[in-house]
Amino acid sequence: MDRTAIVETVTADSMAELIDRRDQVIDADMVELRLDGVRGLDVAAALQARKRPTIVTCRPVWEGGRWEGDEAGRRRIFAEAVSAGADYIDIERRAGWLPDIRGNKTRIVISDHDFTATPTDIVERLRQMRRAGGDVLKLAVTTSTLPDVCRLKAAVAAARLDVPIAVIGMGECGQVTRMVPSRFGSCWTYAGTAAPGQLPTRRLRDWYRVGDVSETTMVYGVAGLPLAHSASPAMHNAALRAAGIDAVYVPLPAGSVGDVASAAAALEVCGLSVTAPLKTGWLSRPDVDADDEPARQLGVINTLKRAEGRWAARNFDVAGFIDGFNGPARRSLGEGGFQGRRALVIGTGGAAQMAAWALSQCGMSVSITARRMEAAGEAAQRLGVTTVAWPPTGAWDLLVHATPVGTWPQVDAKVLSPEALEARVVYDMVYNPEETTLLTAFRSRGAVTIGGLEMLVGQAARQFEWWHGRPADRQVMRDAARAFVGEMTRS
Repeated sequence: MDRTAIVETVTADSMAELIDRRDQVIDADMVELRLDGVRGLDVAAALQARKRPTIVTCRPVWEGGRWEGDEAGRRRIFAEAVSAGADYIDIERRAGWLPDIRGNKTRIVISDHDFTATPTDIVERLRQMRRAGGDVLKLAVTTSTLPDVCRLKAAVAAARLDVPIAVIGMGECGQVTRMVPSRFGSCWTYAGTAAPGQLPTRRLRDWYRVGDVSETTMVYGVAGLPLAHSASPAMHNAALRAAGIDAVYVPLPAGSVGDVASAAAALEVCGLSVTAPLKTGWLSRPDVDADDEPARQLGVINTLKRAEGRWAARNFDVAGFIDGFNGPARRSLGEGGFQGRRALVIGTGGAAQMAAWALSQCGMSVSITARRMEAAGEAAQRLGVTTVAWPPTGAWDLLVHATPVGTWPQVDAKVLSPEALEARVVYDMVYNPEETTLLTAFRSRGAVTIGGLEMLVGQAARQFEWWHGRPADRQVMRDAARAFVGEMTRS
C-alpha cells in the first residue's frame, strides 16, 4: 500500500454480533475479523458482503487470543477463509505452519506478539518470519517506556526487510507507533479496543491523520506523565489541520528528561511541549539553551524547539497564565490592576513557582502556601516572596490554585476548604474539568473566577507561533480542548 492504512479490529461473542460490528466500521480502511471466541462460527458468512478488505484472525490462547481448540481446527478455519476469498489471513510465527494457498488471492500475515516486554531478539524474529514466507509481517510487543519504543524502531530498521510490516508497541508508551506508524515503517496500524493501547479509529484518522502522514511530516509532541488527561494533542492537531501544516502532534509519556530526549531524537521531533514532572531538569543538559527570561529566571520550561542539533527552551506558561486575566478579572482587582494587590499561590511545583514569579513581576505582593511548608519555604526564598501557614485563611485579592488536585477523574478532590478564605478573584489552573469544584464554591460566594483552559490555550498558541512562524487559531484550539474535556467527562 502506498499510504499507511488503518485496520479496525472487530471482536464478538456471536456471529450476529460479529457481522453487525463489521458493518459498523466506517472510518477504517480495513477490518480485522477476530474469529476466536465466536459462537456458532460460520467463516463464509463472516466474509460475505463485506465492504472493506479483511484480515481473518483466529488467535489461540497461547498468543493472547480466545481460541481454545486444537491446531487442526484452526487450520480448517483458515482453509475456509481462503476458500471464501479473505484478503489476508493472520497466522502466528509460533504456529510453525502456513496453509498452502498458492494461486489464491489471499495473502498471509505472519504475526508475533509479546505481552510481557520488548524482546531483545526482535531482528532474529523478524528475519525468521520473513524466511517463513509471509507477505506481511506483524510485530506487536509490550513497550513500557520510551526507550523500549526506541529499541523497537531501531530493531525494525536493522532487520532490513523487503516485505511490508506492521509494527505495534502495546501499552500507553507505545501508542506513538499507532499515531505515526510511518516513522516505524508500518504499512498499516490497528485501531479499536482489542489490544492494550489501541485507539479509536476516528482519532487516528482525524487527530493524527494516519493516512496522510509521511516520512517528511514534521512531528511535535507533549512530554510528561501522566498524559491521558492532556488536551494538548487535540488542540495542536486541530490547529495544524486548520492551518494546513504538514505536521502531527503526539503524546510522549515519560518521567525522565533523558527518556524523552532519546525518543525525540529517534522520532526526529521538531518541538516539544513539556508538562509535569519534566518542567525542570532540561536546562542542565548541554544541548539545551534557555531562550527567554522566564526560563532563565525560573529554571522551569514548558516548550522546546529543535534547531541545528540543539534545543532552545522557553517558558510560555507565564504569558499563558497572564492571558487568563480577562476584563472582569482585571477590573475585580481594582484600580491599578495587579500593582500592590495581595496574591496567595497554593502549591510548590513548577506551575506554582511560575505563577508566583509572574505575579511578583506584575507588582503584586505574593505569598506561597502548601501542605509541605518546608517546600513552600524553599520556593518562596528562591522567588523572593513570602509564605503563609497551612491551611491558609483570610482575605486576598487573588487566589491561585496551582496543584493537580481536582483534575479528572478525581474531580471531587479538594486541596482546602473554601470557607476559610475570601478572594476577589480565584484562578484554578486545572482545566479538566473546565468547571472545577473549587471554582464553583468561590463563584457562589461572589468571586470572579478564571479556569485553567484560558491559560492552556494561551501558552499553546504561543508554542504554535514559535514553532511554525504563524499565528494560531485560538478559537480552533479552544473548541478542540473543550470537546476533548467534554468527551472525557462523559466517558
